[in-house]
Amino acid sequence: MPKRLEGKVAVVTGAGGGIGRGEALALAAEGAKVVVNDLGAAGDGAGSSSAPADDVVQEIKKQGGEAVANYDSVATSEGGENIIKTAIDNFGRIDILVNNAGIFRDHMIYNMTDEEWDIVMKVHLYGHFYCTRPACVHFRQQRSGRIINTSSTAGLGIPGGTNYSAAKEGVLGFTKTVALDMGRYGVTCNAICPGAATRLSLAPELWAQWERMRAQGLPTAMRPDIVSLEELKKRPPEMVAPLIVYLATDEAANINGCTFSVSGGEIGIFRERDIRGMIYKDGSWTLDELIALMPKSIAKGLINPAPAEPPKG
Repeated sequence: MPKRLEGKVAVVTGAGGGIGRGEALALAAEGAKVVVNDLGAAGDGAGSSSAPADDVVQEIKKQGGEAVANYDSVATSEGGENIIKTAIDNFGRIDILVNNAGIFRDHMIYNMTDEEWDIVMKVHLYGHFYCTRPACVHFRQQRSGRIINTSSTAGLGIPGGTNYSAAKEGVLGFTKTVALDMGRYGVTCNAICPGAATRLSLAPELWAQWERMRAQGLPTAMRPDIVSLEELKKRPPEMVAPLIVYLATDEAANINGCTFSVSGGEIGIFRERDIRGMIYKDGSWTLDELIALMPKSIAKGLINPAPAEPPKG
């Protein structure tokens, strides 16, 4: 059976471990030549090492595939340019870009520093831009290409993660607009919101936080069907990869500007934002009218996800 990505060249950022590693291995297994990018930093972005990217390259080569490592940071314009240049210099082209690199620096909003905000934005949101822009120069010229971005359900809110949530929601707007800009050139741009057992999602402190929220009846960014660490561990990062490979194939040429959830054996597609209720009148509402009508109509039954607590002490 022919490999679906034979002759294609893929770049995967943050591919030294977790979801990115699984994506790089799966793309290579289908015949793609792969640039394995990873700075080799810790989960908070500190430090660097060539070992993670090198190890994945060796895994691909042992399986009979072709791959090269790149250690640039996606958080700089120069890094993004160099990542794409690595594909061109080594393989002569680029066909697939998987923006996966990410870090987490959590703090409540009143304690978050400028540096914590900036670095998370740089890696997640700027990182998507810094890699996608130079890739699109080549995609436009060759009139083909696949871009798969990585967002998160945490974009809808996660305590202590205003930087992460804002960046991940920004990725969705970025995805839809790149899809509009590049579709005419035969390029697709889609996003995923993965749920998998990674070093971030398995962190004990994160689970303790989610369990406190569940106990209070509050919504969390974790999928409602994942109720324990044991359940999450049944969904390894490698189970995300088949969807990425599919979106990179010619068979997915008509899928553009979409966002998918993927966790274990479950794949879903998010619908566009819709208005779930509406009140209407000719002319402008008055404050008195809204005070009288809102609790009986579109605000009826709304629950504050973080109700006020009495002062401590």
